[in-house]
Amino acid sequence: MANGDDAELRRLRWRCRRGMRELDQLMVRWLDARFEIADERERALFVRLLDSEDDRLWAWFMARETPDDAELADFVAAVRELPH
Repeated sequence: MANGDDAELRRLRWRCRRGMRELDQLMVRWLDARFEIADERERALFVRLLDSEDDRLWAWFMARETPDDAELADFVAAVRELPH
């Protein structure tokens, strides 16, 4: 991984700290499993998730709500399905 990617990965890992351990773990799980192989679209979707409010993320990941954006909804489902 290039130095620029290393710096980006560190910034994203810091942004995964949500103040709720369960959300932290979900976000870091995707970061560890998929970031290096993700295309630009997936990386952009991940950043969109990081820009979302914690209560909204929790509702999405617990399947209590679904994002209005279908692409984001599919991405949330894919994150939920990652192995623990």
